[in-house]
Amino acid sequence: MILKTLEVGSLGANCYIVGCENKKTGMVIDPGDDAERIISEIRNLGLNIKIIVLTHGHGDHIGAANELKAATGADIAIHGDDIALMQDEGLCNMFGIEFNPVLNPDILLCDGDILEIGDLKFKVIHTPGHSRGGICLFGEGVLFSGDTLFNGSIGRTDIARSGGDYNTIINSIKTKLLSLDDATIVYPGHGPKTTIGAERRGNPFLT
Repeated sequence: MILKTLEVGSLGANCYIVGCENKKTGMVIDPGDDAERIISEIRNLGLNIKIIVLTHGHGDHIGAANELKAATGADIAIHGDDIALMQDEGLCNMFGIEFNPVLNPDILLCDGDILEIGDLKFKVIHTPGHSRGGICLFGEGVLFSGDTLFNGSIGRTDIARSGGDYNTIINSIKTKLLSLDDATIVYPGHGPKTTIGAERRGNPFLT
């Protein structure tokens, strides 16, 4: 598996470029900003991007999606419960980031969907709590956790208009993510990677 992490935008969101080494097809997860940089890296990796996956609809995770779609022809995918969130200009203003709404996503993701990227397979896990339609992607021994689970922390739940709710995110993590193998590598929406085992043992929000 090809995996490249780019920290993008003023809020330091993690954008992931994931590719199949055999077939040179790929996906981009959370292109929040810096479209030209992401496109340049895709070209360097020699990947044909088929899908742009948005783990949730906050502006710092979707800001370059339209430009990336125009450059690659890839479909934009997000959970249906976050469509309105992608078009919330007030939230972008709140965080001081440019408003680049995704008006018409191509694919609406549901819990349990399987995304095939060449020979790679990733399962969609619906994990509400940070937002109503937040998702994670699990496969190939890794979890892309969006803003649900971080290294030593969890996604913020104080933005009610996004559907933020503390009990909901804790339930999402404990019932859907901590069931994964301890060796699963977690690539979060912000900050350094971790593992499910490390978070099970040491995350203060999960004890």
